[in-house]
Amino acid sequence: MIIILGPPGSGKGTQGELFALKENLYHFETSQILESKFAAAKKGDFVKVGGKKYFLKDELKLRNSGKWNSPPLVSFWVNEKIKSLAKEGKGVVISGSPKTVYEAEQEIPLLKKLYGANNIKVILIKQRPEVSIFRNSKRKICELMRHSILYSKENEELTKCPLDGSNFILREDKDPKVIKSKLEQYQTRALPVLDYFKKQGLKIKEINGEKSVVEVFNDILKALK
Repeated sequence: MIIILGPPGSGKGTQGELFALKENLYHFETSQILESKFAAAKKGDFVKVGGKKYFLKDELKLRNSGKWNSPPLVSFWVNEKIKSLAKEGKGVVISGSPKTVYEAEQEIPLLKKLYGANNIKVILIKQRPEVSIFRNSKRKICELMRHSILYSKENEELTKCPLDGSNFILREDKDPKVIKSKLEQYQTRALPVLDYFKKQGLKIKEINGEKSVVEVFNDILKALK
Protein backbone atom coordinates (compact mmCIF):
# COMPACT_ATOMS: atom_id res chain seq x y z
CA MET A 1 0.00 0.00 0.00
CA ILE A 2 1.60 3.22 -1.22
CA ILE A 3 0.17 6.70 -0.58
CA ILE A 4 1.50 9.53 -2.78
CA LEU A 5 0.77 13.09 -1.66
CA GLY A 6 1.81 16.50 -2.94
CA PRO A 7 0.53 19.90 -4.09
CA PRO A 8 -1.57 20.35 -7.24
CA GLY A 9 0.39 19.57 -10.39
CA SER A 10 3.20 17.74 -8.61
CA GLY A 11 2.67 14.59 -10.66
CA LYS A 12 1.03 12.40 -8.01
CA GLY A 13 -1.16 10.68 -10.58
CA THR A 14 1.66 10.23 -13.08
CA GLN A 15 3.96 8.68 -10.49
CA GLY A 16 1.17 6.52 -9.12
CA GLU A 17 0.44 5.19 -12.60
CA LEU A 18 4.11 4.42 -13.26
CA PHE A 19 4.64 2.70 -9.91
CA ALA A 20 1.48 0.64 -10.30
CA LEU A 21 2.59 -0.55 -13.74
CA LYS A 22 6.04 -1.50 -12.48
CA GLU A 23 4.87 -3.31 -9.34
CA ASN A 24 1.61 -4.75 -10.73
CA LEU A 25 -0.53 -2.75 -8.32
CA TYR A 26 -3.87 -1.02 -8.73
CA HIS A 27 -3.56 2.75 -9.17
CA PHE A 28 -6.31 4.55 -7.29
CA GLU A 29 -6.25 8.22 -8.30
CA THR A 30 -8.74 10.20 -6.26
CA SER A 31 -9.17 12.99 -8.82
CA GLN A 32 -9.95 10.42 -11.51
CA ILE A 33 -12.64 8.86 -9.33
CA LEU A 34 -14.20 12.26 -8.63
CA GLU A 35 -14.15 13.28 -12.28
CA SER A 36 -15.81 10.04 -13.38
CA LYS A 37 -18.51 10.36 -10.69
CA PHE A 38 -19.26 13.96 -11.64
CA ALA A 39 -19.20 13.27 -15.37
CA ALA A 40 -21.98 10.70 -14.95
CA ALA A 41 -24.03 12.83 -12.53
CA LYS A 42 -27.48 14.03 -13.53
CA LYS A 43 -29.43 16.94 -12.07
CA GLY A 44 -30.65 16.04 -8.60
CA ASP A 45 -28.24 13.12 -8.09
CA PHE A 46 -26.86 12.87 -4.57
CA VAL A 47 -24.98 10.55 -2.23
CA LYS A 48 -26.10 10.20 1.38
CA VAL A 49 -23.28 9.96 3.92
CA GLY A 50 -23.84 10.06 7.67
CA GLY A 51 -27.42 11.18 7.21
CA LYS A 52 -26.50 14.14 4.98
CA LYS A 53 -27.15 14.44 1.26
CA TYR A 54 -24.29 15.58 -0.97
CA PHE A 55 -25.61 16.76 -4.33
CA LEU A 56 -23.12 15.93 -7.07
CA LYS A 57 -23.76 19.00 -9.21
CA ASP A 58 -23.00 21.18 -6.17
CA GLU A 59 -19.82 19.20 -5.56
CA LEU A 60 -18.80 19.70 -9.19
CA LYS A 61 -19.23 23.46 -8.81
CA LEU A 62 -16.92 23.35 -5.78
CA ARG A 63 -14.29 21.47 -7.75
CA ASN A 64 -14.45 23.78 -10.76
CA SER A 65 -14.09 26.85 -8.54
CA GLY A 66 -10.90 25.51 -6.97
CA LYS A 67 -12.49 24.44 -3.70
CA TRP A 68 -12.12 20.92 -2.38
CA ASN A 69 -15.00 18.51 -2.28
CA SER A 70 -16.74 17.63 0.96
CA PRO A 71 -14.43 15.31 2.97
CA PRO A 72 -17.22 12.94 4.11
CA LEU A 73 -18.21 12.31 0.49
CA VAL A 74 -14.61 11.84 -0.69
CA SER A 75 -13.67 9.48 2.15
CA PHE A 76 -16.89 7.51 1.57
CA TRP A 77 -15.97 6.92 -2.09
CA VAL A 78 -12.34 6.15 -1.22
CA ASN A 79 -13.18 3.63 1.50
CA GLU A 80 -15.83 2.02 -0.69
CA LYS A 81 -13.24 1.43 -3.42
CA ILE A 82 -10.48 0.34 -1.01
CA LYS A 83 -12.71 -2.33 0.54
CA SER A 84 -13.50 -3.67 -2.93
CA LEU A 85 -9.83 -3.79 -3.95
CA ALA A 86 -8.72 -5.44 -0.71
CA LYS A 87 -11.44 -8.07 -1.13
CA GLU A 88 -9.94 -8.86 -4.54
CA GLY A 89 -6.49 -9.17 -2.95
CA LYS A 90 -5.01 -6.25 -4.87
CA GLY A 91 -2.13 -4.09 -3.71
CA VAL A 92 -2.85 -0.39 -4.15
CA VAL A 93 -1.14 2.90 -4.97
CA ILE A 94 -3.28 5.86 -3.85
CA SER A 95 -2.51 9.30 -5.26
CA GLY A 96 -4.13 12.43 -3.86
CA SER A 97 -5.84 11.03 -0.78
CA PRO A 98 -6.29 11.66 2.09
CA LYS A 99 -6.34 15.44 1.53
CA THR A 100 -7.71 16.51 4.91
CA VAL A 101 -7.30 15.36 8.51
CA TYR A 102 -10.95 14.25 8.47
CA GLU A 103 -10.33 12.02 5.45
CA ALA A 104 -7.16 10.65 7.04
CA GLU A 105 -9.06 9.78 10.23
CA GLN A 106 -11.63 7.92 8.14
CA GLU A 107 -9.24 6.16 5.75
CA ILE A 108 -6.06 5.27 7.66
CA PRO A 109 -7.70 2.98 10.28
CA LEU A 110 -9.31 1.04 7.43
CA LEU A 111 -6.03 0.81 5.53
CA LYS A 112 -4.26 -0.43 8.66
CA LYS A 113 -6.93 -3.05 9.19
CA LEU A 114 -6.86 -4.28 5.60
CA TYR A 115 -3.14 -4.03 4.77
CA GLY A 116 -1.29 -3.68 8.08
CA ALA A 117 0.44 -0.54 9.39
CA ASN A 118 3.90 -1.78 8.42
CA ASN A 119 2.81 -2.16 4.81
CA ILE A 120 1.66 1.45 4.40
CA LYS A 121 4.33 3.64 2.78
CA VAL A 122 3.90 7.40 2.33
CA ILE A 123 5.61 9.52 -0.35
CA LEU A 124 5.42 13.34 -0.24
CA ILE A 125 6.27 15.07 -3.52
CA LYS A 126 7.39 18.64 -2.86
CA GLN A 127 7.50 21.59 -5.26
CA ARG A 128 7.29 25.40 -5.15
CA PRO A 129 3.89 27.12 -5.64
CA GLU A 130 4.99 28.84 -8.85
CA VAL A 131 5.88 25.45 -10.32
CA SER A 132 2.44 24.12 -9.37
CA ILE A 133 0.71 27.04 -11.09
CA PHE A 134 2.74 26.59 -14.29
CA ARG A 135 2.25 22.83 -14.44
CA ASN A 136 -1.45 22.93 -13.62
CA SER A 137 -2.16 25.46 -16.35
CA LYS A 138 -0.39 23.22 -18.88
CA ARG A 139 -1.29 19.67 -17.91
CA LYS A 140 -3.79 17.63 -19.86
CA ILE A 141 -6.11 14.69 -19.39
CA CYS A 142 -7.23 12.21 -22.01
CA GLU A 143 -10.87 11.84 -23.03
CA LEU A 144 -11.15 8.07 -22.65
CA MET A 145 -9.59 7.01 -19.34
CA ARG A 146 -8.96 10.47 -17.84
CA HIS A 147 -5.21 9.85 -17.55
CA SER A 148 -3.53 12.99 -16.22
CA ILE A 149 -0.34 13.85 -18.10
CA LEU A 150 2.15 16.13 -16.33
CA TYR A 151 3.54 18.86 -18.58
CA SER A 152 7.09 18.57 -19.89
CA LYS A 153 8.94 19.80 -22.97
CA GLU A 154 8.98 16.23 -24.24
CA ASN A 155 5.19 15.86 -24.28
CA GLU A 156 4.28 19.48 -25.07
CA GLU A 157 3.32 18.68 -28.67
CA LEU A 158 1.47 15.43 -27.92
CA THR A 159 -2.18 15.45 -29.00
CA LYS A 160 -3.05 11.87 -28.03
CA CYS A 161 -2.61 9.94 -24.79
CA PRO A 162 0.35 7.53 -24.97
CA LEU A 163 -1.52 5.09 -22.70
CA ASP A 164 -4.85 4.70 -24.50
CA GLY A 165 -4.58 6.72 -27.73
CA SER A 166 -7.51 9.07 -27.06
CA ASN A 167 -7.35 12.84 -27.61
CA PHE A 168 -5.99 15.15 -24.94
CA ILE A 169 -8.08 17.92 -23.40
CA LEU A 170 -7.09 20.58 -20.89
CA ARG A 171 -8.35 20.02 -17.35
CA GLU A 172 -11.34 22.03 -16.18
CA ASP A 173 -9.31 23.47 -13.28
CA LYS A 174 -6.52 24.99 -15.39
CA ASP A 175 -7.42 28.61 -14.49
CA PRO A 176 -4.56 30.19 -12.43
CA LYS A 177 -7.09 31.59 -9.93
CA VAL A 178 -8.50 28.11 -9.38
CA ILE A 179 -4.99 26.69 -8.98
CA LYS A 180 -4.05 29.36 -6.42
CA SER A 181 -7.18 28.53 -4.45
CA LYS A 182 -6.21 24.85 -4.44
CA LEU A 183 -2.68 25.71 -3.31
CA GLU A 184 -4.05 27.74 -0.39
CA GLN A 185 -6.21 24.82 0.65
CA TYR A 186 -3.27 22.46 0.30
CA GLN A 187 -1.25 24.58 2.73
CA THR A 188 -4.02 24.92 5.31
CA ARG A 189 -5.87 21.61 5.00
CA ALA A 190 -3.54 18.99 3.50
CA LEU A 191 -0.22 19.61 5.24
CA PRO A 192 -1.71 18.94 8.73
CA VAL A 193 -2.41 15.40 7.46
CA LEU A 194 1.34 14.75 7.73
CA ASP A 195 1.23 15.35 11.49
CA TYR A 196 -1.62 12.86 11.75
CA PHE A 197 0.42 10.31 9.79
CA LYS A 198 3.36 10.74 12.16
CA LYS A 199 1.11 10.24 15.20
CA GLN A 200 -0.11 7.03 13.55
CA GLY A 201 3.48 5.82 13.22
CA LEU A 202 3.60 6.16 9.43
CA LYS A 203 6.95 7.15 7.94
CA ILE A 204 7.02 9.85 5.25
CA LYS A 205 9.61 9.98 2.48
CA GLU A 206 10.05 13.42 0.86
CA ILE A 207 10.84 13.67 -2.86
CA ASN A 208 11.84 16.71 -4.96
CA GLY A 209 9.03 16.95 -7.51
CA GLU A 210 10.64 19.61 -9.68
CA LYS A 211 12.78 17.12 -11.56
CA SER A 212 11.77 15.25 -14.71
CA VAL A 213 9.17 12.50 -14.45
CA VAL A 214 11.74 9.73 -14.74
CA GLU A 215 14.04 11.32 -12.15
CA VAL A 216 11.19 11.67 -9.66
CA PHE A 217 10.15 8.09 -10.35
CA ASN A 218 13.67 6.78 -9.73
CA ASP A 219 13.87 8.79 -6.49
CA ILE A 220 10.60 7.22 -5.32
CA LEU A 221 11.93 3.74 -6.07
CA LYS A 222 15.06 4.47 -4.02
CA ALA A 223 13.01 5.88 -1.14
CA LEU A 224 10.84 2.77 -0.98
CA LYS A 225 13.71 0.28 -0.88
